This record gives sequence, C-alpha cells and structure tokens, in this order.
Amino acid sequence: MRDIYTRVFGRLGAHELSILLAFLGLAAGVWVFAAIADEVSEGDAQKIDARILLSFRHPGDLSPIGTPGIQDAVRDVTALGGVTVLTLLTAIAAGFLFLEGRKHMAAFVVASVLGGFLISILLKDFFQRPRPDLVPHGAYVSNTSFPSGHSMLSAITYLTLGALLARSERRKSLKAYWMLLAGFITFAVGVSRVYLGVHWPTDVLAGWTAGATWALVCWLLARRLQTRQAIEAE
Repeated sequence: MRDIYTRVFGRLGAHELSILLAFLGLAAGVWVFAAIADEVSEGDAQKIDARILLSFRHPGDLSPIGTPGIQDAVRDVTALGGVTVLTLLTAIAAGFLFLEGRKHMAAFVVASVLGGFLISILLKDFFQRPRPDLVPHGAYVSNTSFPSGHSMLSAITYLTLGALLARSERRKSLKAYWMLLAGFITFAVGVSRVYLGVHWPTDVLAGWTAGATWALVCWLLARRLQTRQAIEAE
C-alpha cells in the first residue's frame, strides 16, 4: 500500500502540478475576459481606451506618431496576425509534421487554429462593438472590433506552435527562446492594431486573453490525447 501511495504522489509531483496550474490559468483567463467584456458592454472602458488610443497620435491632425518608415514597419508587423500569414504558417507547420510522420498532430494543429478562428468570429458577432472612430484607420477593416481577431489568432497560432517547438527541445534556454519569441510576436501584433487605430486597447487585451486561454485548452487536450496515444507524443 505504501508503494502505491508513493507512486501516486510521485506522479502528482512530477506531472500533475503543471496540469493544475494550467487549469488555474484557464479559470483566470475566463475571468479576465469576462471582466473586460463587462467593462466594455457597460461603456466603463471607453475613457481609458480613448486616452491610450490618442497617445499614439499627434494632437493636432491625429496622424500616427513616428516617421512614414515606422508606420510601414507597423503595418508589416500587423500583417503577422492576419489570416493570410497565419494560414500559411499553420499550413507550413502542419506540412512539416505530416512529412515527419506525425499525421494526427498535424491535424490537431490545424483543428486548434481553425477552432480559434471560429470562436473569434462568434465573439465578434455576439458583442458587435464598433471600430474606433476617433482617429483615421491605418489599415483596412471589415468587421466588428471586440475582441481583436489579429491579437486572438496570433496568440493561438504563435503560442501553440511555440509550445510545440519548445517541447521538442531539451535545452531549457531554447525552450524559453521559442516561448518568449511567440509571446513577443503576439504582443507586437496587438500593439500594432492600436497604433493603426483599428482597435481599442481593450479589444486587444481581450483578444490576447481569449487566444492564450484557447491555446491552453488545446495544450491540455493534446496532453490528454497523447496519454491515450490518439496523437503522436513529442
């Protein structure tokens, strides 16, 4: 009996702590998103949103701060969170996994990103928040504002792929590199949306939160499927 307890608690210490932290992260993500959505729905976030948005603009003509070169660079950054780039990136990653013999993992990656895209559409249709009208838009937009689709899909795609790359490495420094790089790109894309005037800051914050939460759900599901050998192990 003592050996059974030792094995059980040994597994809990070695593996289940990370799962417990992941579930706590999920709960925190849902709570934060709900809090942001409540503030937005009641209009309480409008003042701080406007203040931050205008901080990226010249007071006189409301043009973006920075040189034309910087503005072009920001548009390049925001394209990293666009549907075209993320679709290509996901296809490249899935193709690599498929050719490596990890067909089920390839399908899982595609399903994770596609699922996040559908959730983003549903959330936008539900909240129906108008785009910012305080400043001229620096990029083309065609749908509603909350949450930021670029921010959400960037978090889903880059964090998911970053986690896959990190788990394939043995050196901790390389694991940290992939995750920090994924986080940095996600952050940069979100900030670019506010700079271009196409999103309120709370749109971006909600997009980051929803995207990271969905990526965490996918990570937990992947672990579960790997234990059942439904998808290939790392």
